[in-house]
Parts: sequence; structure tokens; C-alpha cells
Amino acid sequence: MRGTIRDMISQIDVSPDDIPAALILLTRLPVPVDHAPMAHRAARSAWAYPIVGALIGALAGLLAWVLVAIGLPAGMAAGAGLAALVLLSGALHEDGLADCADAFGGGTTVKQRLKIMKDSRLGAFGGVTLAVAMLMRWAGIEASLHGPELLTLAAVGAVSRLPMAVTMWAMPRARHNGLAAGVGFVPAQAMALAGAVAFAIAVLTCGWAGVAMWVIALAAAVPVCFLAWRRIEGYTGDVLGCIQQVSEIAALAVAAVLI
Repeated sequence: MRGTIRDMISQIDVSPDDIPAALILLTRLPVPVDHAPMAHRAARSAWAYPIVGALIGALAGLLAWVLVAIGLPAGMAAGAGLAALVLLSGALHEDGLADCADAFGGGTTVKQRLKIMKDSRLGAFGGVTLAVAMLMRWAGIEASLHGPELLTLAAVGAVSRLPMAVTMWAMPRARHNGLAAGVGFVPAQAMALAGAVAFAIAVLTCGWAGVAMWVIALAAAVPVCFLAWRRIEGYTGDVLGCIQQVSEIAALAVAAVLI
């Protein structure tokens, strides 16, 4: 057993390019780097997804904290924090959630569902799902403003990006082109390291509540993965975005109850 653990640790492949690569993929932050080595590290950099999520969450939490400190109502501060999350990620995950809702709710075949997911137009399923998700996220952020919001949203950002890495390791891709296919296969070591990083961030920022957030965020992704398997026989970039949104809502719910 010890030998197996040592072998796995020795095979972990990390690079200084990994965090910039994850930032380029998951955010719209201006990262002044050479994109060629970033593309080469795209799959291996999955371990850094929780770090990127924590950064985004911390920035949104900081904004909300400042607005509350200067006297803005918690609801408006939560709205500003939510807007920051959307802007920092370029609405990448929200787009995935809406596309999945339209495809899974309206398509009748795998080919048709994949075609709907590539359609830039927003349908009824996507619109309603996105509206409900935004409302739930706003309510969760507003509830977190009664505690250490910067730390809470950092933990939420970290644990909600972990299921993306796990899905990219565990499931086949539904198509051979697009964003997810371009990233490539995520190694088991990168996936395991992502889990450890997310766990460490959650515990350091939220204590034992962070453990519950870590577990529930992963559990919340399971039904989405199962639905994606049944509907399109794998995952796409949109499915990953949908998973992040569902996991984020679940983590915010845990934070609202325990913190």
C-alpha cells in the first residue's frame, strides 16, 4: 500500500504553467502568458481548477464584503458578488447550464441534443433553468454575508470546480471536437491532486463545514453526470459548466445551513 501511494505521488506532474493554464480556460482574467505551453498543459492543469475557483470566489466575496461594510443592503451586495462571479468566468458555466437544460429537455436523440447544445440561441428550458439557478445562487450568497463571506465563497469556488476535473477523468467525451475535447484526457494524478487541493482550501477556510461542502459538491454532480450519460453518452464543455453550477448551488446551500 505504501509503495502504491509513493508511486502515485511520484507520478504527479505539476508545472508553474498549470495555474495560468487553468486561469485562461476558466476565467476571462487577462493572463499575460505564452499560450502554446498553456495548451500543452491543459489537461494536466486540472488539479489547479479549485485554486482558480477559490480565487474567483474570494474576489466576489471581497466585493460583497466591501459593499456591506459601506452600508449597502446584503441583498444588493449579494447581487454584486454574483455579477462578479459571472463576469470573472465570462458566463462560461452559466452558458453550459442553459445549453444542457435546452438539450436534455428538448432533444429526442443524441445527435439532436448535441446540435442543440451548440446552438447559441436560448430556449425555454434553458431560460427558466438559468433564472432559477441565478436566484438560488443569489440567495446562497446573501445568506453567506452573515458570516466570513470572503472565505466562504472561496471554499464554494474551490469545491464547485473539483467535480469538473473528476468528470473529465471518469467519463468519455460525447464529441471529438469542442472545448472539452481540446483540453484532452485528465490524468488520474491530476484529478486526485485537485481533490486534495479543494479539500485543503475548504477545510482551511470553513473548518468542518468545508468537509461537508466538499462531499456535497461532489455528490451533487452525480445526477448531472448520470443524465449526461443517458442523454448524450458522455460529457461536453457545456456539461462541465452545468456540473459547476449545480455543485456551486449545493455548496452554497451547505454553507447557508452550517456557517
